Amino acid sequence: MATIKIKFRPSSVSGKEGTLFYQVIHNRTVRQIHTNYKLFPSEWDKYSKRVVLPRYDDARKHYLLEIREKLEKDMHKMEKAVAVLDEKRQPYTADEVVSACQAPVAQYFLFPFMEEVIFQMKEQGRKRMCEIYSAALNSFKSFRNGRDILLDDIDSDVMITYETYLKNRGVSMNTSSFYMRNLRAIYNRAVEKEMIFQRYPFKHVYTGIDKTVKRAISLEEVKRIRGIELQADPSLDFARDMFMFSFYTRGMSFVDMAFLKKKDLQNGMLSYRRKKTGQQLSVKWEKEMQEIVEKYDTGNSPYLLAVIKQPGKEERRQYLNMAHLVNRKLKALGKSLGILVPLTMYVARHSWASIAKSKNIPLSVISDGMGHDSEATTQIYLASLDTTAIDKANKRILKSL
Repeated sequence: MATIKIKFRPSSVSGKEGTLFYQVIHNRTVRQIHTNYKLFPSEWDKYSKRVVLPRYDDARKHYLLEIREKLEKDMHKMEKAVAVLDEKRQPYTADEVVSACQAPVAQYFLFPFMEEVIFQMKEQGRKRMCEIYSAALNSFKSFRNGRDILLDDIDSDVMITYETYLKNRGVSMNTSSFYMRNLRAIYNRAVEKEMIFQRYPFKHVYTGIDKTVKRAISLEEVKRIRGIELQADPSLDFARDMFMFSFYTRGMSFVDMAFLKKKDLQNGMLSYRRKKTGQQLSVKWEKEMQEIVEKYDTGNSPYLLAVIKQPGKEERRQYLNMAHLVNRKLKALGKSLGILVPLTMYVARHSWASIAKSKNIPLSVISDGMGHDSEATTQIYLASLDTTAIDKANKRILKSL
């Protein structure tokens, strides 16, 4: 096993600062790692290998405290690097120890490593994964109060504490699991790159998927949302219309609504491919849908709805900003109407399925909406359906309004 020691080299010029360096010894081979840490001989204790702080000079004391902190961080990083080499159980040289110790910090600390992965995802055009990893990173940063952590210091205790932190903040088990799974994916990347040794830090935290609690509102509540006068508040009016458009189109997700194009509507049929699953769906065009489209002038935009207002300019960012705005307005609308379920675009999707079920529409037609334990089961049901049966079901629901 390699050993690393801190050494002090005095200046050859009397009265000038000397320099600290690290001495690496492995298999009787000695190597040095130089630093730019400057000290006077009186500021270094060669026996305790520690920086000696002055009693009265506050400015110098502050500088030396920084040096002391840097030495501690350096030694911690280098000891971890040696531990990783030892855990591989393969021969290595003193030069390899030096290389491992001098590796960029980004390879050993979580935040810069994860940010590098996110950057790579962005370069590959994987925008959704960028957003997912960014959400997990931001949550973990909040837990750590912005303090970074060595990848190798991530253990079961850290993750259990993080899970408790999320629970105390009212985060659902599914959301907590979402963060855990993505952090685990990043951790496993570091393991694959042989930057750290696998310690299975996620084995005692929840990483499964709970059955989602149903969040649907009644047909009467949907009627109240549709009927309320909102012209005095255009943004609230728009949010309500987006909610109703989703309901009219069998619970179309907001991301699919945002990217609907005018060319997708032909011969009385609206056809689109789901962003989430890639599944091709068709919806019979109804007058309720047309009324909403006609209400908002999209001009020369290729998009059907007024969600992305500047085509070709950071379109996904525009969609995300509008999604946040619409959901925020819907929650305010729901509270004003006394609706107990927090109103969001997701509620429109779930409500269509729930109301369809209450009208005895076959489960094979609606695939039980949000009720399946896995999306794969829902996809199997929907993929085998005749679109006509779904359109008839939708027509029955719209006539009830």
